[in-house]
Amino acid sequence: MRKLKILLVDDHSVVRAGVRRLLEGIEGAEILEAQTGHETLGLFRSEKPDLVLLDLNMEGVGGLELLRRLILEDKKARVIVFTMHSEPIYAARALKLGARGYVTKSASADELVAAVKQVSEGRHYIEADLASKLAIGQFDGEDPLHQLTTREVEILRLLGDGKSLTAIAETLGVSYKTVANTCSLIKNKLGLQRTADLIRVSLEHLHS
Repeated sequence: MRKLKILLVDDHSVVRAGVRRLLEGIEGAEILEAQTGHETLGLFRSEKPDLVLLDLNMEGVGGLELLRRLILEDKKARVIVFTMHSEPIYAARALKLGARGYVTKSASADELVAAVKQVSEGRHYIEADLASKLAIGQFDGEDPLHQLTTREVEILRLLGDGKSLTAIAETLGVSYKTVANTCSLIKNKLGLQRTADLIRVSLEHLHS
């Protein structure tokens, strides 16, 4: 029997428990768990999993940044993003960074299992509903935030979540000054003047 070592990364223990039970139904699956970016990188290096199932909403280093680091560690890494974010911009960013799959937490259990099986076999998998949105977006050439870096997108998302600059700094493990400077850079790139404008853009493009 072929073993399939899966690293499940999510900072919510209840979510990990539920997904673990689901994945254990896959023949040959061995499940490892991590709840922080530090744990994830450590297990990725020591255990060399066949596949990583990665949430985007991570405290400290964000999920997109963690994805970037995993791909830097191994450009052939098979990573499926498993997240609450159904906005096409997140899927586009994740795939551009090197993710092999993208499935939202509103997808069915069968769809998640299908994604794991396909990606473990070397193929790609994008949740069906999201794949059509991505295709339309690419056809229209619409990505108003294409100028932003991964960290800038993460900060913009947190602003839309209602977090203050101080709270964002604590969440990402950086200084208040770093977050404030990054917000200024985002404003310059997007041609905006106020933090309120950043929040509006975040709600329009990074939140359902």
